[in-house]
Amino acid sequence: MKKMLPVAVSMLILMLGWGPVWGADPIKLGAFFDLTGASSAIGTPTKLVAEMVVKKINGEGGINGRPLELVIADDEGDPTKAAIIAKKFIESDKVVAIIGPTRTDTGMASKPIIEQNKVPTFMCVGGDPPITVKPFHWTFKSPQRTSVAVKKTYDYLKKKGIQKIAIITSADGFGRDGKNWLDKLAPDSGLKIISSESFQATDSDMTAQLVKIKAANPEAIICWTIGKAGSIVAKNVKQLAIKAPLYQCHGLPDPIYIKLAGDASEGNIMPSTKLMVAGALPDSDPQKKVIQDFVRLYQDVYKYDTQFPINTHSGYAWDAIYIVANAMKKAGTNNEKLRDAIEATKGYVGVSGIYNLTAEDHNGLGTDSMVMVQISGGQWKKLD
Repeated sequence: MKKMLPVAVSMLILMLGWGPVWGADPIKLGAFFDLTGASSAIGTPTKLVAEMVVKKINGEGGINGRPLELVIADDEGDPTKAAIIAKKFIESDKVVAIIGPTRTDTGMASKPIIEQNKVPTFMCVGGDPPITVKPFHWTFKSPQRTSVAVKKTYDYLKKKGIQKIAIITSADGFGRDGKNWLDKLAPDSGLKIISSESFQATDSDMTAQLVKIKAANPEAIICWTIGKAGSIVAKNVKQLAIKAPLYQCHGLPDPIYIKLAGDASEGNIMPSTKLMVAGALPDSDPQKKVIQDFVRLYQDVYKYDTQFPINTHSGYAWDAIYIVANAMKKAGTNNEKLRDAIEATKGYVGVSGIYNLTAEDHNGLGTDSMVMVQISGGQWKKLD
């Protein structure tokens, strides 16, 4: 009877995800996010979700009997620090794979180290360059590509009969990537960009740029940035009494945006993951149950929403880690075999979409993974 006690304790630990599975050596995952920098409002809850999903996977038996272990680091949104952390993950911590970072710029800074050392990495960055600027053999990302979010927005504008638009984009890596795709895809959608302005992501006022945009008299304005800057643009648009509707990018569906922009957010439209309007999804949507399970854990079990309400970014680490974990279960931890298994992912139903990766597309999400949403009465309303 006494001999059975350790077994019972081990089974309890396994079920609750409290620790290593049956004493097996853990599989280390490096996980770095912007926890204290300009994007900490995104990076910090992403870290919490990473911890949440690893506990869930370990509670389900880990990776073929071995637990996952996160090695967490804060890159502070600094590209130099991100590169140093990536190097440490690989050389000192001996991680099998890496999750993160948060920002496009930190992703691009760490990418050369990742590619050179051949470590499978699933990033949580919004911009396309990490998986479009070669080489990207070892680099993947879970958020929708900028090109997909732009196309989703343009499809909606086209449906509304809008033809003349203005764009205002941040001068960081994410904003530049947005401008690139906004410029490139406009002609295909029958859209003409009649005014184009930019700003620094740290600017506290964009009135000067928006005065020029107002003079051009566009039918719609598209802003491409993340964080506080987007709310400043919204406030400036309202202060200038610009009548053209404001469209934001896929990085801003977030209760924090509504809080910062206040009533200036009312009526704003943007592409989003389905997570923001889960209740409006039909029961036939394959993602609905996955999203509901995620929300239950996030809100009811871990109660993260008391400090970090669910936003469009919330599922990115969940999807990244699950895709890597599923690949490990099939291919083990050999870097080449693991990378190949990640790239072969097909039909993974995640929080942020249904992923179908290929050698050419290390994201695997299309416009059908997104919905257009509008802020109405301080709530998110599904438009399509």
